Amino acid sequence: TRGLGAGSDPEVGRAAAEAHRDEIEEVIKGADMVFITAGEGGGTGTGAAPVISEIARSLGALTIGVVTRPFAFEGRRRAVQAETGIQKLREKVDTIIVIPNDRLLTVSNDKTSVLNAFKMADEVLFQGVSGITNLITTPGLINTDFADVKMILSNAGTALMGIGQASGDNRATAAAKAAISSPLLESTIDGARGILLNITGPSDLGLFEMNAAAEIIQGVAHPDANIIFGTVIDDEMGDEVKVTVIAAGFDRWDSGTAKTPSLKSVDSGSRAPTSIKELFGDEPQRDPLDDGDDDFDVPSFLK
Repeated sequence: TRGLGAGSDPEVGRAAAEAHRDEIEEVIKGADMVFITAGEGGGTGTGAAPVISEIARSLGALTIGVVTRPFAFEGRRRAVQAETGIQKLREKVDTIIVIPNDRLLTVSNDKTSVLNAFKMADEVLFQGVSGITNLITTPGLINTDFADVKMILSNAGTALMGIGQASGDNRATAAAKAAISSPLLESTIDGARGILLNITGPSDLGLFEMNAAAEIIQGVAHPDANIIFGTVIDDEMGDEVKVTVIAAGFDRWDSGTAKTPSLKSVDSGSRAPTSIKELFGDEPQRDPLDDGDDDFDVPSFLK
């Protein structure tokens, strides 16, 4: 494209990626996990993402797509191109997380500028990636590694991501309930066979608080679901706890119609985020708790 972009034509984006397969392969070679992030509907992301994913997967990397659907105001043509691109990408990745940009309107207001709307969409992509990588790279009360993540996301098909945040009494369970009714979810996580669960909170976050939150997630997942659990300790959260849920394993097991999630509060302390700040919070400082010698009882979700 000689540095001029793809002109909103996916075929131009695809051809450009194909023309540089060797260079792309050289960059990806040796990676254990590759994230493909794009705003679907345009030319470069829609056209090139499946090609790059195919290359990454052929090299043995766990390949995860985290993409957004365009805002409705971007027009019907872009929406149609996005759906086609998402379907092509789904066939080339291990797991795909699709987040409709229009869902972000539920956590913004009539003063939100177009510039901020697109920044919010970029932040969603970041959260989708960091929600997975934090489980691997950030030490915590309970550590997870790449093998755990690969077990959940390898050949998993469609995945869903939800984020909830709460403070005060029962903050962890309230955040968990908010996460499973998150505006970012296109359908419920009911019946998910694999779940990545990440809880971020201050250093006074209790082990049994986390146990209670995990039991909320367990209650809506498949009875035999494999739940991979991790924590991030961040005292800048104040009294708040944030729960990020990535649920997968639907395509491998179920052919039923997905249900739309309810966005109503489960109780007075549980709510889906009502602003973009609540939805994402601040980037964690990744200041983990040191492993201690405390003799805690093993919570039920780890047995």
